[in-house]
Amino acid sequence: MRAIYDDDHEAFRGLVRQFIEKEMAPHFERWERDGLVDRDLFRRAGAAGILGFEVPEEHGGGGVADFRFNVVLNEELHAAGVTGAGLCLLLHTDIVLPYFLELTDPEQRERWLPGIASGELVTAVAMTEPGAGSDVAAVSTTAERDGDHYVVNGAKTFITNATNADLVVAAVRTGPGERHKGLSLLVLERDMPGLERGPQLDKVGLHSEDTGELFFTDVRVPVANRLGAEGEGFVLLMRNLARERLSIAVSAVASARRALALTVDYCNERSAFGSPIARFQNTRFRLAELATEVEIGQTFVDDCVAELVAGELSPERAAMAKWWCTEMQKRAVDACVQLHGGYGYMREYPIAQAYLDARVTTIYGGTTEIMKEIIGRSVVGSR
Repeated sequence: MRAIYDDDHEAFRGLVRQFIEKEMAPHFERWERDGLVDRDLFRRAGAAGILGFEVPEEHGGGGVADFRFNVVLNEELHAAGVTGAGLCLLLHTDIVLPYFLELTDPEQRERWLPGIASGELVTAVAMTEPGAGSDVAAVSTTAERDGDHYVVNGAKTFITNATNADLVVAAVRTGPGERHKGLSLLVLERDMPGLERGPQLDKVGLHSEDTGELFFTDVRVPVANRLGAEGEGFVLLMRNLARERLSIAVSAVASARRALALTVDYCNERSAFGSPIARFQNTRFRLAELATEVEIGQTFVDDCVAELVAGELSPERAAMAKWWCTEMQKRAVDACVQLHGGYGYMREYPIAQAYLDARVTTIYGGTTEIMKEIIGRSVVGSR
């Protein structure tokens, strides 16, 4: 039990565990081979009540705007080791849903929120382009106004839920020559002519995470599909990045905790020189270091979660959590592979999969270097 939770959160944890055991774990290896989760996973998650808890009741959701429920879902998905598939759900609930909750008008909410809550409409956000990653203001996908529509041309890459998505929140350039003030957010829908999807990208890890490319050729998007005002896209994207980065930090700590648990079990079972390797001082010292780092990360993340719930989390604090926890995860999983010895390099052992999945966490959502730049500017600017 941690101080940030109450009985309702723990009851929800039990619900999430049951869902993972019944609806995800039996299919996970197949999803990893296919490089894609079943489209129906979202509908089953919606029916179980784990997708739309933030959506107002009048739009088919739970009406509970409490990020701690997101954290519970995040922790349980990573504790179960269904990481790649879990990120498809987390992208939908943690990262994309706020755009539809905070930026939509009444007509848009009525049109989209019920399907998002039920899992009938899968969401994605498309910021990254082949030539624009961490530098969001460098987006070159264009959206030219033509009466009641925008005509969109360009390409996006590294997009989670690219194949399954029905609604794509895309950052587009509506103001040529203006880096920040020239961006807007448009919602592109599945069947719009000119919207094409590339094949699944061949990633090092997170194979069941639906990751692909999107191509836009003269896609006509109604002005009624714009989120917020024209030219406000950059500000709106930045407003949601703190929550996204905290979500990644939560994932990192949960993944590191699972890797540690796997390694403790292995060290108690594996013998060398006539005794379990857990009895060796070096093993105990290394596990002690890892356990300490996980607890440090957990304490800071819990503090940031409390700040987010209170509406007080700053971009700098979120950046601190994101870079430190993902770097800690990377160190921890690497150390756990080492303690497994040769078996840690075998794909049949869960720690090997954890190793492959961990490497990208210091890159997506903003690289460690970008996080440090955000924090560094704040530190220098305060003096």
